[in-house]
Amino acid sequence: MKTNIGSIDRIIRVMLAIAVVALYAANVISGTVAIVLLTLAGIFILTSVVSFCPVYFLFGLSTLRKKTHVSH
Repeated sequence: MKTNIGSIDRIIRVMLAIAVVALYAANVISGTVAIVLLTLAGIFILTSVVSFCPVYFLFGLSTLRKKTHVSH
């Protein structure tokens, strides 16, 4: 499994997941909406940890920076 999530993308995913958990803990979201958002938050955390997003893979996307090689 080749990584396809860059550092900034990982940070954003974790921040969104934390925000959803905070909203749930503060009883701002509940019911079906809470279940869906908490599931997405879990997926965001998982994809951040493994640095791989299956949706990005399906569409051939990547948020990794391209490494440049300098020859001297």
